[in-house]
Amino acid sequence: MQRRIGLITGAGSGIGRASALALWEAGFSLTLAGRRVDTLRETAAMADIEEERCLIAPADVTDRQAVLRLFAAVHQRFGRLDLLFNNAGMNAPAVPTEDLREDQWQSVIAVNLTGAFWCLQEAYRLMKAQDPQGGRIINNGSISAHVPRPHSAVYTASKHALTGLTKSTALDGRAHNIACGQIDIGNARTEMSERMQQRLERIDAAEPQIDARHVADAVVYMANLPLSVNVPFITVMANGMPYIGRG
Repeated sequence: MQRRIGLITGAGSGIGRASALALWEAGFSLTLAGRRVDTLRETAAMADIEEERCLIAPADVTDRQAVLRLFAAVHQRFGRLDLLFNNAGMNAPAVPTEDLREDQWQSVIAVNLTGAFWCLQEAYRLMKAQDPQGGRIINNGSISAHVPRPHSAVYTASKHALTGLTKSTALDGRAHNIACGQIDIGNARTEMSERMQQRLERIDAAEPQIDARHVADAVVYMANLPLSVNVPFITVMANGMPYIGRG
């Protein structure tokens, strides 16, 4: 059976790194994309993966030309793309809405929404044109795609918009055997979540966390499904976090 080819953005740490390790175990060959080549190499080294199964591709998803070069490199190296895990993301400081700066708004939207769209668009083009046609796109949403935390206007707005992009792509992709779904994650233990946890601890509001591997297992589950099956939305969260009945 032909080896499946995947691409992960934000693969140098956190959910992206955990998912890369899990997808390699599941038999995928991968392109690791992210801003820092050193952390991408660390991800590859952790799996001790053979070179022919890994392409390390530094790229800033907010740079349209960098995204075009990224997908051209994937096509040149592997000839096709079966999976995009649209994982790159960032947050802004937790400040009152009126104190959010213009550059903070623009930066989060550029990564979480515009950059996600550039990558999704190029993956869609590859998947539509290749033979056999089709593939799977998984967007990294968030609990914040459903309900916000205090002082999170731009992050929440970006993730709500990503949900709309997921739905639209799932609809349009049906005719081309392209499945698009979203994984909404709550309190997986990563570098980003640790910073939030430390902030919550200072106000005596720390929350339960889960190992990022549980999220990676859910990504593998979605990735392993036949293209006749889609999981539009899946939520993976710490059972004790204040989401169901958040207040």
